[in-house]
Amino acid sequence: MAPRLGLTGDVMLGRNVDERQARRSVTTVWGDVLERLQSLDGLLVNLECCLSTRGTPWQRTRRAFRFRADPEWALPALDAAGVDCCALANNHVLDFEEEALLDTLDRLDETGIARAGAGRTRETAFAPATFDVDEVTVAIVSVTDNTPEYAATERTPGTAYVDIESDESGTREAVAAALGRARATDPDLLVTSLHWGPNMVTEPPDSFRRFAHWLVEQGVDVVHGHSAHVFQGIEVYEGRPILYDTGDFVDDYAVDDELRNDRSFLFEVALTPTGEPTSLRLRPTEIHDCAVHGAGPGVAAWARKRMRALSAPFGTDFERAGDGLVLEVGGTSP
Repeated sequence: MAPRLGLTGDVMLGRNVDERQARRSVTTVWGDVLERLQSLDGLLVNLECCLSTRGTPWQRTRRAFRFRADPEWALPALDAAGVDCCALANNHVLDFEEEALLDTLDRLDETGIARAGAGRTRETAFAPATFDVDEVTVAIVSVTDNTPEYAATERTPGTAYVDIESDESGTREAVAAALGRARATDPDLLVTSLHWGPNMVTEPPDSFRRFAHWLVEQGVDVVHGHSAHVFQGIEVYEGRPILYDTGDFVDDYAVDDELRNDRSFLFEVALTPTGEPTSLRLRPTEIHDCAVHGAGPGVAAWARKRMRALSAPFGTDFERAGDGLVLEVGGTSP
């Protein structure tokens, strides 16, 4: 059977999720999706919170929301689901200042979960993470264009921040250097995970499309986007899947009745033994009771229809696969 790498959107384990989990099994947060997660050969998530009981709320600039989860349950939960790597370049990992961020880095390391996108310095924030998907070696570069005040510097902890909209910001130079460090690990599969753009936007701007295409031209095999809280369309460029936004996977957010930020997918990339992406399978999910669940028939039909509509402008055509969708990809690396 082909190795399968799972990708999810935002995994926010703080606030009400954290409160609920204090009174229930650590795996309850994964609902009836747990066995599916465990069946994967690798799993990459965007961790949209810090893991700590320490730190003080960020007050240097205005923050409407701050997310922190108790690592005593959150780390066992991530481990039980088979999470291999957390993308940390996002707008919440510093919500409880440097102390909580450093706890997050240390506790993930202690648990054996790889992480990328945040670090003690700018150099370590941009450093790649690596892990294995069966016999396939994967390298991850994680960056964000959100919350510039959370950016790591030469001497202070923070995120791998880039300004994707500006061509004069040195972004491509910085990301190219990070990709070069990732390629130096000799991976079979290279993934870039991007927390980019504003909330509740259903289509990527042209600048994101150009940047995603550039990433593929630089040798990236899978582009893993998130931040909008709603899923966006999927494009295949030069045989490589671009997931512009994977939406929300676990959280306690208020639900928009039209955009339905509580609905998304578990995205599964099938790989050859040498790391070539061959297909992408989308399994519909829905959040309720601060946990992720497989979507029922009505929700799954809604998600399939919406994904087809959002992906059609990119020329992407899916096949039906059970309650989800499947997309054949592939090709040779540029």
